[in-house]
Amino acid sequence: MIKVNNLQHTFLIGKKGKEKRVPVLRNVTFDVKQGEIVAIVGKSGSGKSTLLQTIAGFMKPEHGSILVNAQEIAAFNEAQSAKFRLENFGFIFQNFQLMPSLTAFENIELPLKLQGMNVMERRKRVEIIMKKVGLNEVADHFPNELSGGQQQRVSIARALVTNAPILLADEPTGSLDSETEQDILMLIQQLNRELNLTFIIITHDEEVAMIANKRFRMHDGELVKEGEQHVV
Repeated sequence: MIKVNNLQHTFLIGKKGKEKRVPVLRNVTFDVKQGEIVAIVGKSGSGKSTLLQTIAGFMKPEHGSILVNAQEIAAFNEAQSAKFRLENFGFIFQNFQLMPSLTAFENIELPLKLQGMNVMERRKRVEIIMKKVGLNEVADHFPNELSGGQQQRVSIARALVTNAPILLADEPTGSLDSETEQDILMLIQQLNRELNLTFIIITHDEEVAMIANKRFRMHDGELVKEGEQHVV
């Protein structure tokens, strides 16, 4: 489903004229099969967020290839990348990134509006997803009226609503207490089992990584495979 090969990228730091190139991704190679939960573990600054952004097409690597369903996304222009993201990726963020002026229902509905789906079909799709993640009773609530766990469920529902086969999660439990974290991790596992969704999760939390079928550790831009397991 996803094949990343020899990915390399550097950042320029320092004052203009005295910039220094700092490697962020060093020959990163790995693959993700459909229906896997893959965890990429590393400290802040290790390169894991940059890797996620290149897979999503927000950033072009300096070298290497990224194949998603046999399509070379590193070669896409900006318009092609945006269209591909909308159709193939759902995003879950640490800080939820919900629109404060929209209700839970409207936040979840937003990607469908971008796709041009008609009102009746949007409503039907959102209602199904809200029920799936246990949000039926808070459809009309605004983000500031929801708990952290409920906000993350809205974020997950928004990622699911387009039927995207791949979900990219950036520290999905980083803003949650330990009890709520476990609820969200159980939800991710449930969605993975029931819908055969593929998850790539970047995290510094070893407990989050434990739910993965395949784990990698990132250090100074290098990715090392740690282990593979069957998660029930």
